[in-house]
Amino acid sequence: MKKFFPEISKRLGKGQPSHRRWKWVLFPVVFLMLAAAPLRENYFEMSKQLEIMTALFRELNIYYVDELQPGKLMESGIDAMVQSLDPYTVYYPESRVEDLRFMTTGEYGGVGASIQFLNGQHTMVDILPGFPADKEGLKIGDVLLSVDGKSLADVDVDLVPEMLQGTSGSEVVILFKHFGSEEALEIALIREKIKLPAVPFRSVVQDSTGYIVLSQFTRGSSFEVRQALRYLQDSVGINQLVLDLRGNGGGLLQESISIVNLFVEKGQEVVSTRGKNEEWLKSYTTRGEPIAPDIPLAILIDGQSASASEIVAGTLQDLDRALVVGQESFGKGLVQQTKQLAYGTRLKVTVAKYYTASGRCIQRLDYGGDRAQDGAALAVSDSAIQVFYTTNGRPVVDGKGIQPDVLIDTPYSSYVLNGLYLNGVLFDFANQWFSEHDSIGPASGFTLSDSDWNAFVTFTEGKDDAVYESSSSMIWEELLEAAAFEQYIDTEGEAFDAFSKVLAPDTQRDLNQFRKEIQMALEQEIILRYYLQDGVIEWRIPQDSVLQKSIDLLLTGEARQLLLGPVNP
Repeated sequence: MKKFFPEISKRLGKGQPSHRRWKWVLFPVVFLMLAAAPLRENYFEMSKQLEIMTALFRELNIYYVDELQPGKLMESGIDAMVQSLDPYTVYYPESRVEDLRFMTTGEYGGVGASIQFLNGQHTMVDILPGFPADKEGLKIGDVLLSVDGKSLADVDVDLVPEMLQGTSGSEVVILFKHFGSEEALEIALIREKIKLPAVPFRSVVQDSTGYIVLSQFTRGSSFEVRQALRYLQDSVGINQLVLDLRGNGGGLLQESISIVNLFVEKGQEVVSTRGKNEEWLKSYTTRGEPIAPDIPLAILIDGQSASASEIVAGTLQDLDRALVVGQESFGKGLVQQTKQLAYGTRLKVTVAKYYTASGRCIQRLDYGGDRAQDGAALAVSDSAIQVFYTTNGRPVVDGKGIQPDVLIDTPYSSYVLNGLYLNGVLFDFANQWFSEHDSIGPASGFTLSDSDWNAFVTFTEGKDDAVYESSSSMIWEELLEAAAFEQYIDTEGEAFDAFSKVLAPDTQRDLNQFRKEIQMALEQEIILRYYLQDGVIEWRIPQDSVLQKSIDLLLTGEARQLLLGPVNP
């Protein structure tokens, strides 16, 4: 033994009986053998299931009565496999890998136009300023007829946007017609690299309050926030800051850490991750000096703020560095990583959970636990919710997203407004209004007149089909059908008729009842035609109750009082 393992022999100790020394040498060997047993069983099970899958795939292709498309069949199987896990683990065939690149970089090769299928037509619903579609005079509401000579009449609506994308510098020829015109026009567009800005808006909004909107966490988004913050500090001068993360579904983990670093000192833990593999047992700390360590700060969130947005909001809340205002966030505490597969395909797979500075994981749904009867993941039970504490001792909880320090209820969105959106009525009227008016003046002061509103009511009344329907009326129709089928009651009676009339749509009554919210939505649609998204944000600022509340809290010093935490007795 000494000949082959001299160091081990020394460490076992001199003078011990040889059988005792061998006992200590054999123990780790036996331990390794035991540890390897489950690993071997796992590999055997994987090999077994892959063999079954291969056999099944082969037999289906040989014997199924109709001709199969092997690629499509296997893709369906893969999709079903990953969908049984969580909605963030996704398989990307080679045809969709560009979608994955866009998610992480915010870049793609295209013309800068978004297409949706509305009213039976492929319609341009957004145009990015400064890109090929905008430079060639295309407008929101224009209808796309063909791409590179291929008619879109029978093309899958999901494939049309892909037809406009391609390598930067390549040419795409489109046939289209302007809104309200029947003349078909052909134009050649040269694709460019389209990079969506992570910070679409930054400005001073009130009493030296800086306002930055962050729409995504793609590569370089932290640099854009840094630039915006520097501009507000040096060129304009601000005394407090509001960072708007509403509607931001997240993105790259590292970008969220870098953004937190703008406001907290070097060496502070921002987030930690825990996964099955040791490589994901990590802690991430700030590495640089902050550029705004002391500025009073408010973070705005809503139900669509997720993932990296929740890391920024949650950690700055945990550190009592920012006041969080708005609605409860989405609750996604999972981390994904992309893996290269064969033949240019990719897998985006959930590899870990993340924990904010206080140690809480805000993941709301348990995808690995018990499921509902329909297979849906269940929310973390209230009994499993744990309380954590911020730096100043304020209680925060896990398992429920980020709870705002100041909760502001979500404004009610009526069934009438939702129906007008879904049926394209607002979109169509805005296009018509745009075609009849050359300009609207500054976006911030735009409002529709009473005559404009009356024109909209008339426009809506002229629609053939009902453009909205209340939940009450839909339930009432089901009740009438059930009552008639069961012969339970005479559905032709006066009581039934009277209630049916109450629930029946009445355009003038319904539109005027919800005029305020409908008119605001309509004004946004019209401003979008003239000033695109920048104009919409500028118009929305004075009417944004969440933003105004956060500014008031910062200006009056209430934000600081709330962040101080409980008073020690």
